[in-house]
Amino acid sequence: MKTRVAADFSELEYSGYDNRVVTWWGTLAFIALEGMGFLLIYGIFLYVAWLNPEWPLGYPQQNPFWSTMFTAVLIISLVPNAMVISRCRAQDNRALRWLLVLMCLIGVATLVIRWFEFQSLDLHWDDNAYGSMLWVFLGLHTVHLLTDVVDTFVMTALFFTGHVPQKRFMDADENALYWVFVVVAWLPLYGLLYWSPLLGSG
Repeated sequence: MKTRVAADFSELEYSGYDNRVVTWWGTLAFIALEGMGFLLIYGIFLYVAWLNPEWPLGYPQQNPFWSTMFTAVLIISLVPNAMVISRCRAQDNRALRWLLVLMCLIGVATLVIRWFEFQSLDLHWDDNAYGSMLWVFLGLHTVHLLTDVVDTFVMTALFFTGHVPQKRFMDADENALYWVFVVVAWLPLYGLLYWSPLLGSG
């Protein structure tokens, strides 16, 4: 059987930042894979809405208060997250520790707000197609959010240990990159779930 080399990664580094590092490409591939999943659910939502002229199937618009607060916190979090990336690349352990603590607090805050968001929903997952998508899509994003928050807690604990190798800064940098994905993936979902029904109700 004849083999063909599709790509040569032998020149990539094992420690560093951006496209010079093997794990950066792995993180990017992971984000691309999960991003395709989000693209699919955006398409599912739009397709089902297109099939039903009376959208969202007789139910009033859901209260967007908690979701809007959640979205605002996510957008604001991009500022300290960018500072995390900056301090990782400067290998500033002292500043990075407390920035990671701040990101942990922000992560907990988003999970609490998401819990209130679920509590504020006026319909259940089994009421109709809109309710099913609302609950499942919120749940899917919550899983991604929870995964990154747990990872950030672990990362923070490691930075408060006595030994912080160079690779640890790279890990924190890639974790911050994944947080950007969590934020960006939510924004279209926020518009679809809470504001697109207004377009259909007219």
